[in-house]
Parts: sequence; C-alpha cells; structure tokens
Amino acid sequence: MKPVSDQWCSPGEVSTWNPKTKSMVQDMVKEGNKEALKKCFSSRMEFGTAGLRAAMGPGISCMNDLTIIQTTQGFCCYLEQSIGNLKERGVVIGYDARAHPPSGGSSKRFASLAAAVFISRGVPVHLFSDITPTPFVPFTVSHLGLCAGIMVTASHNPKQDNGYKVYWENGAQIVTPHDKGISKAIMENLEPWPESWNTEEALKSTLLKDPYQDINTEYFKAIQKHCHHREINKKSEVKIVHTSVHGVGHTFVQSAFKAFDLRPPYAVEEQKDPDPEFPTVKYPNPEEGEGVLTLSFALAEKEGASVVLANDPDADRLAIAEKQESGQWRVFSGNELGALLGWWIFRCWREQNSDAAAVKNLYMLSSTVSSKILRAIALKEGFHFEETLTGFKWMGNRARDLSDQDKTVLFAFEEAIGYMCSPSVLDKDGVSAAAIAGEMISFLATKKISLSQQLTTIYEEYGYHISKNSYFICHDQAVIRSLFERLRNYGGTKDSYPTECGRFAIDAVRDLTTGYDSNQPDKKAVLPTSSSSQMITFTFSNGGVATMRTSGTEPKIKYYTELCAPPGNSDVPHLKKELDDLVDAIIENFFEPDKNKLQPKPQ
Repeated sequence: MKPVSDQWCSPGEVSTWNPKTKSMVQDMVKEGNKEALKKCFSSRMEFGTAGLRAAMGPGISCMNDLTIIQTTQGFCCYLEQSIGNLKERGVVIGYDARAHPPSGGSSKRFASLAAAVFISRGVPVHLFSDITPTPFVPFTVSHLGLCAGIMVTASHNPKQDNGYKVYWENGAQIVTPHDKGISKAIMENLEPWPESWNTEEALKSTLLKDPYQDINTEYFKAIQKHCHHREINKKSEVKIVHTSVHGVGHTFVQSAFKAFDLRPPYAVEEQKDPDPEFPTVKYPNPEEGEGVLTLSFALAEKEGASVVLANDPDADRLAIAEKQESGQWRVFSGNELGALLGWWIFRCWREQNSDAAAVKNLYMLSSTVSSKILRAIALKEGFHFEETLTGFKWMGNRARDLSDQDKTVLFAFEEAIGYMCSPSVLDKDGVSAAAIAGEMISFLATKKISLSQQLTTIYEEYGYHISKNSYFICHDQAVIRSLFERLRNYGGTKDSYPTECGRFAIDAVRDLTTGYDSNQPDKKAVLPTSSSSQMITFTFSNGGVATMRTSGTEPKIKYYTELCAPPGNSDVPHLKKELDDLVDAIIENFFEPDKNKLQPKPQ
C-alpha cells in the first residue's frame, strides 16, 4: 500500500474494499464530472464536538467505509492515550436505520466497521444488535461505566446524510479539548489497519457483547423513577397519537408508555417502521411542524385523539401538537414545551419532597438561545437556574459536574425541541420525554385542563415569555464577518457596541466570540468563548433578549428573540406587537438584509 497522506485515496484507488463507492468514482471519472469529484475529494470532513456529519458517498468529504475506519482509528488511539483501563472497560456503539444503497453505506455497516477497529486493538465493544434511539448510547456509557460511546446517526438530517456522534466516559458528548485531540489522532492514523476491514471476524470475537436486551430492561427501569401518577395513568382515557417519522422511535415509545402504565399511543402506520427513504416527508424533522405532522393529524381526527407526539428519526427530540377548541392544531414551540415540562417536573419533585431546604440543591439548565422561562420559575420557587452554551454537549457536561457535587439536575432543555428529563441520560432524550409528557397530559385531563390552558397558567404565574426565532441565508463568509464586526465597532468606534436599536434601549451586551460581557465587573464573559463562530446577545430595557449567531453546519445567520414580561403583564397582543417591533428593528439596524444581500428564511 502507498504511503498515506491527508489526501489518502486518489479517485483511481478509492476505497477498493467497497465496490459501490469505487464504482461511483469510476462513473464520475468516465463522465468527466470534475465538480462531483472535487466535492468528494477536495477537503476532509472536520471532526468537531458534534463528531461528524456529512453525506454518504465516496471520498474524504463523505461518510463511507474508509472515513469511518480512519475516524475510529483516531478515536481509538486518543482513548488509548487518555484512559488507562480502556481494555478492561470498553466502549459502546449504537446505530439508527439510515442507509444509502448507491454507496453501500448504512449506519449498521459503519457501526460494524467501528467495532472491528476497536476489537483489533483488544478493546471490548458493546455493539447493539439492532437499531436504538440515540439516548441509549449515553445511558449505556453511564450504566456500564464504559470509556466512551459512538452513535452512528444523522438525526433529522436529509436522507443521504449520516453522522458519527461521540460520548466521553462521563456519559456526555465530548467537548473541547477532546475534539481537537481526536481530530489530530485521526490525521495520524489515516492508513487503515489490516484488521479494520474485517467485520466478519470482529463480529465473532469474544470481545464483542450485545447490550440490547439488558439496556432495554435497565433504561425503562431507570425512567420509571419519573413516573409519579401511575394510578391516574392506568385509568386515563386520553387518546394520544405518536409518529416516529420513519425512524427508530416506535418500539421504544410504546415501551416507555407501557413502563408508565399509560394507554398505548396510536401509531401512524405509514411512518412507524424505519425507512431510510423517509417517503412521506420532505425533511424528517418534526421541528418543521405541520408538514411533518399531516399524517398524524389525520389519524388523530380518525381516532378522536387530542394530542400528537412526534420524535425525530433517532428519537432524541420530541415535538407535541394539540387540537384546539377551534378545531385547528397547535404545534408547540420548543420553548413552550420547555415551559410545560419544566413546570411539570418541578411540580412532581415538590410533591415528593416535603423538606423546604432541599430546593436549594436543585438545578435546571437551558441553552443561552432558549427561553428564559426556567429562570423565572427558579426565581419564584427557589431553585437554581443556569445557562449554558448552545447544544446538549454543554448541558450534559454541566449536569455531570453538578451531580458530582451532589446537586440534582431536574431538567434541561433547548429550543430545538430537545429535553433532558432524567439524569440517567446526559443528553436530550425524546423517549423518556414522550412518556413524561404522556403522564402530564393524563394528569391535566383529570382536571379538564389542556396543554394550551396550562401553558397560559404558567405564563400568568411566572410572566409571559414570547419568542420569535428565524434566520437569514448567507453564503459569503466575508459578509458575515463584516456584519458582526460592524456591531463590535458600532458607529465606527473601535470596540464599541450599540446602545440602542431603533427605539429600543440596550442594557447589556455579551459577545461570546470575543469574550466580552458588559454585565460582569471585569467585562469578561463567564460562559466559554470561541473565536471560530459568531455569537452576540443583546439585553434590552423592555425585557427583550436577542441573540445573533452563525450556524456551525449551515450557511445561516440565526436570530433568537424573546420578550420576558414580569408576572401580571398579561396583555398578550401588546407583548407580541412589542416583540414584532423589536425584531423588525434588529433586522433593519443590525442585519441590514438589503445592503448585505441576505436571503430570508424560505416560507
């Protein structure tokens, strides 16, 4: 074999072990398709804190047998350097149902190759024998005390994509510096070890274990600790529809409902079985709302159900919709569900804990771009609330730090419909969230209260929190940089941020790109900073908060805005207009879409 470099395989010698990727490259060469070849071979996928995510296909920019082997070899070497007893404790590997017939790539295939790499180095591997939800991997890391976990999934991405998500020994997703260490180790181990291809031998190895049955039992046992109204659940007549959107969720949500003694949800027949083609939806993402839920609404109408639950394809997120008295369906935002689940989980905790002082040991977390509703509840009820950077990697690691200090993290959420309702999974988990939501819905039904009514009650008690989030598309990095640099040197004055936006006065600015925070005595941000991404938060004197940030994976500048009203101010139309006006002012003064040629979010 030739010496290996970053550009290891030229189009002529690509991954000859997989005839399908080889054939795809030969076709591109034959057709003279230079653009496609360039796309596949010009730059290597970057390994970051989210692991990898890319299209399946040939070349170093895609997910395929070779890039999975290279990634796993690097990860394995990094673990060998970092954890002394790796060969005693081992790792866990799970996968979803994604597959890409043209390239021969699939989550199961990639998981088998990853297992072969570890086994070739004498590392025990707990490889699930069948598809699982993503939360099962971090659960297994914690439950079995393993060194690491890998989940092969692209979550709710388009069907041609796949991903490689990595968990550390603490049960949470990796954060810096592990991402940089793993990335470096990948580059040092690009040439495939001979045994790395040998999945057949690996699958016969005594080092290989199948945790499927044990973890199925233990996970559902663990989440039952969060079932507080079993008698109500048993008697409940509430009808709920569930869709897994062609992903892995169906079996596991049915089991979760059974573990809570809830009536089984009606499954959307056309979407309940895994199908990597996702034939009934344009994008398999419940965050898209009504388009993804059309079949669920039809089934709910037929069965007389009032609530729809939806998981994304790897079942780590949860969306909920409820039929209103008008007959229309209301799809709750991630922030609204965060309010409902946070309220419910705290209510259940308070019922179980009569010691008034115990509340001082409690924590709830949310990401900095999510609603501040938990902060308002915490202020009134006496527990602690903390903000983290965007992403469950930060919330999971912070939850682990707090639990190591004997604190209790009751709940964590982010606005992208991600909920951590149980400390046994230090990541978002759409399976436990579905069962806990099912119990909340059943309990409220005994009081003849809908989710919408309960949400209004929460806002009346703790203050209305009204959000408006969207984005602009921009493919020009220079434009994005100049847009944010203008905000840092506002009015042409260096290191000076705006003090107003239209008619709205700005009280505070936090810039997590540079590490500036006007609210801190030393003007230094408490949250971790990163110069590789743009993120500025403005706090307004009218209770508004707005964050502008770039996306790590898409050509977008996102904005997240919220108006946080004090309890007692329940003039919702006025509050909504105030937020609309604030958003308009931010777009006009800070984004300047015409000048910067920004494309608005497609309707």
